[in-house]
Amino acid sequence: MRIVSEMNWPWLFSKTCSVVPEKLPKGEGWERVELPHTWNAVDGHDGSQFDRGAYWYVTEFYTPHQPLPGGRVFVEVGAASLRCEVWVNGKMIGTHSGGYSAFRFDITDACIDTGKNTMALLCDNTYSEKIYPQRADFTFYGGLYRGVRLISVAQSHFTLDMLGGSGVFIDATPCDGGAKVEVRAHLDGLDEKQTVGLQIIDADSKVVAEAWSFAKEETKFKIYLTDARLWQGVEDPYLYTAKLQLVSYNEVLDEVSTQFGIRSFSVDKEVGFILNGEPYALRGVCRHQDRLYKGNALSREEHFEDAQIISDMGANCIRLAHYQQSHDIYEACDQLGLVVWAEIPYFTTNWDDDAHATAVNEIKEMCVQNYNHPSICFWGLSNEVLMGGNDNPKLLKCHQDLADAVRSIDTTRLTVIAHEYGTPWDHKLHDISDVEGWNHYFGWYRGPMSDLEEWLDEYHSKYPERCVSVSEYGCDGILTYHSENPAKMDYTEEYQALIHEHACEVFATRPWIWGTFVWNMFDFGSSFRREGGTRGRNNKGLVTMDRKIKKDAYYVYKAWFSKDPFVHIAGKRFFARPGKEIDVRVYSNYSEVSLYVDGQLHQTVKGSQVFVFTNVPLSSNGSFLTAKAGDCTDSVTLYSVQEKPSEYTFPEFRYAQDARNWFNSIEEVSAGLEAEEGYYSVHDKLSEVAKSSEAKRVVLDCMIVVLERSFPEERLFASTSDITLTDLLSSGIFKSVSDEKRALLLKRMNAALHKVKKPE
Repeated sequence: MRIVSEMNWPWLFSKTCSVVPEKLPKGEGWERVELPHTWNAVDGHDGSQFDRGAYWYVTEFYTPHQPLPGGRVFVEVGAASLRCEVWVNGKMIGTHSGGYSAFRFDITDACIDTGKNTMALLCDNTYSEKIYPQRADFTFYGGLYRGVRLISVAQSHFTLDMLGGSGVFIDATPCDGGAKVEVRAHLDGLDEKQTVGLQIIDADSKVVAEAWSFAKEETKFKIYLTDARLWQGVEDPYLYTAKLQLVSYNEVLDEVSTQFGIRSFSVDKEVGFILNGEPYALRGVCRHQDRLYKGNALSREEHFEDAQIISDMGANCIRLAHYQQSHDIYEACDQLGLVVWAEIPYFTTNWDDDAHATAVNEIKEMCVQNYNHPSICFWGLSNEVLMGGNDNPKLLKCHQDLADAVRSIDTTRLTVIAHEYGTPWDHKLHDISDVEGWNHYFGWYRGPMSDLEEWLDEYHSKYPERCVSVSEYGCDGILTYHSENPAKMDYTEEYQALIHEHACEVFATRPWIWGTFVWNMFDFGSSFRREGGTRGRNNKGLVTMDRKIKKDAYYVYKAWFSKDPFVHIAGKRFFARPGKEIDVRVYSNYSEVSLYVDGQLHQTVKGSQVFVFTNVPLSSNGSFLTAKAGDCTDSVTLYSVQEKPSEYTFPEFRYAQDARNWFNSIEEVSAGLEAEEGYYSVHDKLSEVAKSSEAKRVVLDCMIVVLERSFPEERLFASTSDITLTDLLSSGIFKSVSDEKRALLLKRMNAALHKVKKPE
């Protein structure tokens, strides 16, 4: 019989322990924590340098008792970032590399049959060239952030030793009005005269099919369901359950259950995504897994809440970026009908063979562990691997290995790569994945927002055979900042909404774009960012990191995609407006909206999605505005002021057309900076600066102050160690930084380094 025990009870956690704990430790340096847990719950997104270390978790447990001899005990870790060692009673059990997938170890031989056992897990999120990701625009939270379980099974059992999966693989496809269901179950430790039973159970708990087979290491079933109900995305996300039992004579030795859905899908170069034979345009979001002051240590309820917020907006798909996410979120997507793009954390910074082997293993783990989720239609191989021209002769081989690894497990889903803007259109990388995505930030990082449709049309015209999605797009929106004339890089909530209004219009007339994924659904932690006056966060979310406030842009998508009737007045947080008359923007999925001012009808506007009301009168004492559409209403009080409050403007805002190059060149500035003997300067090579922790800190701190963002230490002091600081600021890494800021950074850095003595 299978016994599953959650091990989320209090553990002891230490950042100071330097030896393997063989017994439950006592004394100072240990704190009680409950799983899931991360030690970066705060510093992972508060703007400080987040703690990257190797720290111990320790607990005690009794060995679960099996009534039959020969039983096995496994420990299952939901995820441990980024590397984990497992020890039981002072004995090394194994290590796992990769911070986002589940893994198991057989701990039977290390356990004490009677009495308490000590389990110690060392979690390590330090930088490593052997593990992806190595650098990326999100925080690499450390810890046991998805919980731990003990699984005790009889000698004969459904395998627990297959890449962290259940050992059960289900392929269910529509067929002649019904469905063909093929089930493969892998088992270990089999004995004679054992059988396996399979029941297919519908959503009303009724057994609709049953089959039996003699037990084999790989036991296969084929079942035909009449009148099968399909998994139809958000319209009807119908799920069946497969229950399998391993039987010896009159005893069930082991039992597993998994949900599945029946559906077919494909992508057409002109029609886009097709679900069960019908066009089904995928319009949705990307999602990171962290929350404010919780990091990535989320409960099952919080994962489901995230999926519900996305579903309520009207989205029908999610790109779960940039790593394998919790089984809970995939399960929520199954139940809500959200089509999923799942991916591994492959962002290239070097080409270490061990890191590549880890990436191949990660994609195998992801496919095996999540094989039965009907929501998953795409396996992501990589993201923005060519950023900064980071090409390499090994790149194609690495990606082909990943694609082959997927095909060795799953031939039913499509592979996909997310390309960044600078990827050459004729690069052979386009030939590897089945479909592709492009990350574009027109209107924010480059060009006007109108470049989006121009780029898409030109690319589609030149490569009509490629199946294209927009895998990222958007801009930062901060609730504090507002403008009656929103502009690029002003961080206002209004400009963010305009970007998304425009994108929706572009995508609506181009059905060949098989999927679109807003970056991002929620603000998330990115420790090195300094954006719009905030620190440690990426603010491109449609919803705040604490999930408490939906930004106006959220309602742009609700207007386009949701069938639930609503009306929303935009600009509520822009409550003090300059002038006596203003324009008011309203989002709704009705075709007609009326606006009332202090109870009196001001104007009725017909249209769709976006309704603009002009010459709305405001009083300095406050005007009460109400928007009405059908049975829905929304209200707000706005005030007229003489001047726009300064709080609404990002202090460092510069219009895109401002002159850039009124300082001297970097080389000329550098030539005028002294290099005092015995002290560091910008003329020193990074390899010399790297010898002093104080000098390195000066360089990093100066970047934070001047650029309002930081660069990962390992990125600056590894691959470019043979160049000077001056050369570094002239390199492609800083190509997006203005000459003005680079010159200011150079001067400030040199002055600060002159206070740091070189070693004798």
